[in-house]
Amino acid sequence: MLLAAIGEPFGQGWEQLGDLALAMVLCSLIGLEREFRQKSAGVRTHTIVGLGAALIVLVSKYGFTDVLGLHVDVDPSRVAAQIVTGIGFIGGGLIFVRRDSVRGLTTASVVWLTAAVGMAAGASLPVLAVAATVGHFLVVSGYTAIAPRLPNSRYSPSPLSMTYHDGEGVLRRVLAYCTEQGFTVSQVSTDRGEHETGKAKDNDTRGGPRDVTVQLHVQGRGSVTDLAVALSEMNGVVTVTASSVDISTE
Repeated sequence: MLLAAIGEPFGQGWEQLGDLALAMVLCSLIGLEREFRQKSAGVRTHTIVGLGAALIVLVSKYGFTDVLGLHVDVDPSRVAAQIVTGIGFIGGGLIFVRRDSVRGLTTASVVWLTAAVGMAAGASLPVLAVAATVGHFLVVSGYTAIAPRLPNSRYSPSPLSMTYHDGEGVLRRVLAYCTEQGFTVSQVSTDRGEHETGKAKDNDTRGGPRDVTVQLHVQGRGSVTDLAVALSEMNGVVTVTASSVDISTE
């Protein structure tokens, strides 16, 4: 029965199975890349989305041939067009907004692209499907390396220098606050050595707190200047310098 159905010229041939297989392979590759980066939508989600999109396109193309007649006309794009609308619900569930920080936009966009790749494969457009998949890898790999080098990019790390009293847990509070404000601290360098100010040495002589200077590299969409001002108001912080802005609490 299955072999007989495959031989039927109504969208159930080896060509259509090949379209489904191509959609599954390409979307699995995209999903593996997302899985490797530990994103919220991984290989299973992307594979199912792409395979489902390809199947819907095939159904839209061939699923209504038995009702065609002299007075019956079918638009093959009508069912396939609903994929664009339906995939928005999945993408919307991957986007999270926390204060002024938005997470999941790239993953939601990749799911949307995966559906498009599946649609291209289902429409027997293998060159476009493969080209879109290659384009995905170029963007997520190549653009990730380029973005930090662009001026004013949120991926570009901003230097932040801070002097604080040692032994009061200041650095731990600072790192926690940066995370709460949507900033990622990519590098921390602490100087506890011999470049202390005269005031710091006097403190050591009297047994008081010693001043420590730490260099931070922060990344985020917010204003680094505003972050520096907020950090300067914390207990135990002596000075904070963000680029050309120098804020002192003493």
